[in-house]
Amino acid sequence: MQRKRVLPLAALLFCAPALAGTVPAAAAEPQAGPVPAPVPAAPLRILLTNDDGYNAPGIRLAFARLTAAGHDVTMVAPLTNQSGAGTKTSSAPSIAVRHPEPKVWAVDGSPGDSVNFGLSEVFEGRAPDLVVSGTNFGPNVAALATHSGTVGGAVAALDAGVPAIALSTGGVAAPDPVTTVNAMGPTLDFAVKLIDRLRSRARFGGPLLPQGVGLNVNHPVVGADGKGTPAGVATTFQDAQALLKADYTDAGDGTWKVGVKVDLKAPARGSDVEAVSAGKIAVSPMNADWNTGPAEFAVTAALLTGLRP
Repeated sequence: MQRKRVLPLAALLFCAPALAGTVPAAAAEPQAGPVPAPVPAAPLRILLTNDDGYNAPGIRLAFARLTAAGHDVTMVAPLTNQSGAGTKTSSAPSIAVRHPEPKVWAVDGSPGDSVNFGLSEVFEGRAPDLVVSGTNFGPNVAALATHSGTVGGAVAALDAGVPAIALSTGGVAAPDPVTTVNAMGPTLDFAVKLIDRLRSRARFGGPLLPQGVGLNVNHPVVGADGKGTPAGVATTFQDAQALLKADYTDAGDGTWKVGVKVDLKAPARGSDVEAVSAGKIAVSPMNADWNTGPAEFAVTAALLTGLRP
């Protein structure tokens, strides 16, 4: 799978000191698609999901913090932990859904299933202004983003024409539980600022983001207690490296023990890995269509020239 393409959001996100950061040069035009509903002047109607499950600390804090900021938040999230589910959606003939408390729905499926159910049933007839997925326990940079259920929930929203933000908390190393949870507070503080920025830049009740564009936001863990302030904000692209390496050991009985090692290589300049490694918040514009850029398409077409069935 190719990397999500970087799109021209620098002027939208980084024209004021509060969110100043590094801006990459590469950019591509967004793809046409369904037009999102106009953004009202009032606080936003937000569908909140995740991949860690509806009772995970990250989504509960996100629900509380976004609600305290004045937004109308409805949680539609997986019943159980769905980490690594990616963009999976169910093909089963039925799906179990619980409604354990007001404004909270728990779907026995993937983040994509949760978003699809939320858009079809909970928000039937009027799409939310924004889908927020997270905040995830641990980062979703480089290839982690490709397989992330947190990012997958955001992609499901983009497929439906709804603006989306994926939120993750953690450094590129293995997360420490206590400091990562502590860093979720600063992550959500930034998310509120980011959403306010998008609302303030939405012209004449227009969409929060360019058509078909979502944001993959990775907030680093800063300080010994995780409550430190990041070094800045950077508009980034998804680094090409795999980041994690599977390690298999033959148990000798027909089964293999599976381990995972962090295999961090030098990050590409301007990438999400570089930013998070430097203690900065990485904001990576993404789309959901998986198309290559014009140059890659041309090279591939040349390789296939003359091929016959």
